[in-house]
Amino acid sequence: MRRISFIPPLMLVISLVVLMTDLSHAATGVALSADPSLESKVDALFSKWNTLDSPGAAVAVIKDGIVIYRKGFGCAQLEYGIPITPSTVFHVASVSKQFTAMAITMLEAAGKLSVDDDIRKYVPELADFGKTITIRHLLHHTSGLRDQWELLVLSGCRMDDVITQADIMDRLKRQRELNFAPGERYLYCNSGFTLLAEIVARVSGQPFTQWTQENIFRPLGMTSTHFHIDHKEIIKNRAYSYEGDAEKGFRQSVLNYANVGATSLFTTAEDMANWMRNFEDKRVGGAAVMDKMLTKGVLASGSEIPYGRGIEVNEYKGLNWIGHSGGDAGFRSYVMYFPGERFGVAIFSNLASFDPGALSRQIADIYLASQLKQQEPGPGGATPLSGKPATKPFSLPAKSLEVFQGTYWIEATQAMRKIVLDKDKLIYVRSGDNKSELAPVSATEFMMKDTPNSIRVTFSDKAGTHYEIITVVVANEPTVVGKWMEPFSPTEGVLREYVGRYYSEELDARYDIVIKSGALSVHDRRGEDTPAVAQKKDLFLAGGFAMIQFQRDGSGAITGFTVSTQRVLNLKFVKMKS
Repeated sequence: MRRISFIPPLMLVISLVVLMTDLSHAATGVALSADPSLESKVDALFSKWNTLDSPGAAVAVIKDGIVIYRKGFGCAQLEYGIPITPSTVFHVASVSKQFTAMAITMLEAAGKLSVDDDIRKYVPELADFGKTITIRHLLHHTSGLRDQWELLVLSGCRMDDVITQADIMDRLKRQRELNFAPGERYLYCNSGFTLLAEIVARVSGQPFTQWTQENIFRPLGMTSTHFHIDHKEIIKNRAYSYEGDAEKGFRQSVLNYANVGATSLFTTAEDMANWMRNFEDKRVGGAAVMDKMLTKGVLASGSEIPYGRGIEVNEYKGLNWIGHSGGDAGFRSYVMYFPGERFGVAIFSNLASFDPGALSRQIADIYLASQLKQQEPGPGGATPLSGKPATKPFSLPAKSLEVFQGTYWIEATQAMRKIVLDKDKLIYVRSGDNKSELAPVSATEFMMKDTPNSIRVTFSDKAGTHYEIITVVVANEPTVVGKWMEPFSPTEGVLREYVGRYYSEELDARYDIVIKSGALSVHDRRGEDTPAVAQKKDLFLAGGFAMIQFQRDGSGAITGFTVSTQRVLNLKFVKMKS
């Protein structure tokens, strides 16, 4: 006897809505299926991760409001051999920021706040820095606040510790100085977005996680998306993060975040397609809100920056795009949407060495080939994001490269850079393994290989066996000038005057500067030692990322030091009495 199926009325309505939606797209001539030849090209980009023996990625491609490609590659959980699918849930790190900015912008539209309000109106526990920091400054990374992650590391935390919202707020409340005056410059700052999440909660009277769920994710049909503030919460179908290991192949890259705003969005590639579609149909927020999201920030000088509200606004091969990258632990994410072409890509990975940005651009190259301005790749295959043609490589004899070697001090960023010759190749060394090969494009000009932007390094003012000046030019960033400096190699006797105990009130952290194996070392509260390599007199580089500048009084005695990293400048430590 044949069984007659019964369709509940609600399911029937849903089915009809879906059918009508598809018919409406079909009526406009939008293809509902992807071109197999293009799809196979995208498949080929991810073939090396198409195995359960490796972490991988989930990919979604949207065109004209329709998802035309959705696939998963690799393994979500290596321990259990669970494959990645387009429905796998990923931590997407800083891709989160645009949703935090969206919450603020929606509250602004509702008249609940103004983005030109002083943030201390909502977060009065922050110090009065003598200069007003507005919500707008937070949205555009122009606040001058020090970055929360680097403050935490400097205070002795490890990034695999459980880091709560309260931990971050405690560090921010202790700060008494800024990196720079608000609005003076653009410097990416996670602290601002943690504060924005706090403001959303305090203005709305709801937890940030709940407000975003009810006002953004649920209305957009992002059913597998939430801000993850409870690190113990079990999430079905989630991916875990991994990093490469020379001996074992892969190892876990542990993430225990219990904080939201700057990061901690859990979502899927499929759900992200719904978000990209909202830039087109503006169903949630409306046109005014979405337009404000994409309005670029402006510095006090009047200069425009390529960053809107929690989202990058830029150009690729002649086409305007919006989006953001993300990276925490072993998670890597990238969302890239081209409004004019109604085309977008979302790639989420659980492998630390994965480069979703490069792959997103390659997917755009495949689907938008006829619209993109074609250009010659730079040295090593680098493609400048600006779309401007790169200069062809120029040949220089290996022997003539010796004159470019040297150590250079960049005063503006308080950073040292080395130029070294390695096997007939000129290498630009930032610190440790953070380095790039330089390919000559003229007798004194080089381009960095394997970088997404056209980064040029020019040598000038030759003095005997070296050049006095290097000039580094990066797209959309200020020109950087470095001056040649004599290497500083202090004896152990010279190092002894730096030894002592130092304290920072802003971190509530104590460092012991000691001599270990004939070199200076920083001993922290965990009992761990970080080598400090001499750069010049009174200046040392610790751990490859923190610059320590010792301070002296009028008699020449050391009274303390300042620590500067990429996003924390001139943090003070005072020398404690014995």
